[in-house]
Amino acid sequence: MKTIKTIIAVVAMALMAPVQAQTADEIIATYFENIGGLENFKSLEGMKLEGKGSQQGFEFPIKVVQLKDGRQMFSFTFQGKEIKQGVYDGEVLWNTNFMTMKAEKSDAEQTANFKLNTNDFPDSFVDYKDKGYTVELLGKETMDGAETFKVKLVKEPITVDGVKEDDISFYYFDTENYVPIAVESVVREGPAKGKMAKTVMSDYQEVNGLYFPFSTSQYVDGNLMFTMTVDSIELNPTVDDAEFAFPEEMAEDKK
Repeated sequence: MKTIKTIIAVVAMALMAPVQAQTADEIIATYFENIGGLENFKSLEGMKLEGKGSQQGFEFPIKVVQLKDGRQMFSFTFQGKEIKQGVYDGEVLWNTNFMTMKAEKSDAEQTANFKLNTNDFPDSFVDYKDKGYTVELLGKETMDGAETFKVKLVKEPITVDGVKEDDISFYYFDTENYVPIAVESVVREGPAKGKMAKTVMSDYQEVNGLYFPFSTSQYVDGNLMFTMTVDSIELNPTVDDAEFAFPEEMAEDKK
């Protein structure tokens, strides 16, 4: 009888183990293991993505550059003209105004919030504990027809209209491959302020031993706003400093 009880206890523990093992920390660890290794991602110095964007029926070439030192930019070509958005040179954040087609610097609050996000290269979950972030597994949830682990990520507080607010995102990790297939967060500024934004990622492909999503779609309040299809990813690219610099002619105009 004692042996039978022991066997039953062992079987019960074995059945319970998979459930107990699904913590947010272990899901994230498996995620990095499946996409090429945490240490390999930590060793990246930069990335350059090129591909196509689509919005409201228009398709255009795009380029995204992100560097470990925080510098980054998004640019696209429309009607033969390069338009840059979210350009950060390490100090100044600027965008091209769509109405005037001139470069404009962001205000201090926007720049400070943007600078916080530069800590997340190449992935928000790299060294998340060291950065003071917290993660919480909220359970399983179906997202776009796929079973996922829903993980809550809380980062450093951001400032919205002078008030500090928690920076919260919800990541949906596919239960089969342990890669995020969607991220949700609340829009903090602009016309869509207060609405839920969702980014959907798919088509993970290998680049020099690391895996990245080659297709992303962005939604606001359930409406598709923008899609991006990546054609190529270059790791540790050489990028001219001028790519991030606020246009000198505009700086002179503002003197």
